[in-house]
Amino acid sequence: MTAKGKSVRPLYLQLRDALAARISSGEWQSGGPIPNEGDLAHEYSVSPGTMRKVLVLLESEHLLTREQGRGTFVDDQGTEDVASRFCNIVSAGREPIATRVELGRTVEAAANELESTRLGLRPEHRIYRIQRAHFHNDRPLMVEEASLPAHLFPNLLKGQESESAQHLTLLAKRYRILLGRTEEYISIGIAKAAIAETLKVAVDSPILVLDRVAYDLGGRAIEWRVAYCNFVDEYYVTNST
Repeated sequence: MTAKGKSVRPLYLQLRDALAARISSGEWQSGGPIPNEGDLAHEYSVSPGTMRKVLVLLESEHLLTREQGRGTFVDDQGTEDVASRFCNIVSAGREPIATRVELGRTVEAAANELESTRLGLRPEHRIYRIQRAHFHNDRPLMVEEASLPAHLFPNLLKGQESESAQHLTLLAKRYRILLGRTEEYISIGIAKAAIAETLKVAVDSPILVLDRVAYDLGGRAIEWRVAYCNFVDEYYVTNST
């Protein structure tokens, strides 16, 4: 799989990267089919068993769906099913809750020390800071403060790119970034004045705080988000895959 020398990565992971790159580049379109297992195995000069292992891995990573008798299809990274992995607000009956998102300020700035640490950036890197508020039936549920590496999302402040900032999955789809794992911490905090005003709670009220870093399939940090929540009959289901 490598042009020069031997890679230390297992062959099936090299193949995973190669197939994922064809999805990311747009060669294989969302919702469309990909070549069958046998043809791919022949193309990459590997056994059908090895290629099957790669396709199963890509399916577990929500990039492909294999349908018995029909073939294998590229998942749409902008669907609600994918989005739910990154904003899992559910009802008391564990049913997903769709929220209305309002964008606040989005600004470009130099990454501060904490942002650089959480996103794995160098001091000279710049970031976008995005504020979002989530509502359900006009009741505010969550206020998010997100930081994203600017070099991964060029021209974010313009046009449709700005509209995509409502949700990480929409941004990832527009910029052809394949979403990977998340790392999330949950704690109890208190509502400072600006957060309390948006959530319509008293200042210093106890609130749920979610601290999450999302990574792409290659392991790059693409968003650090801190969310402040005022749930009444709702729950937040964490998912690291």
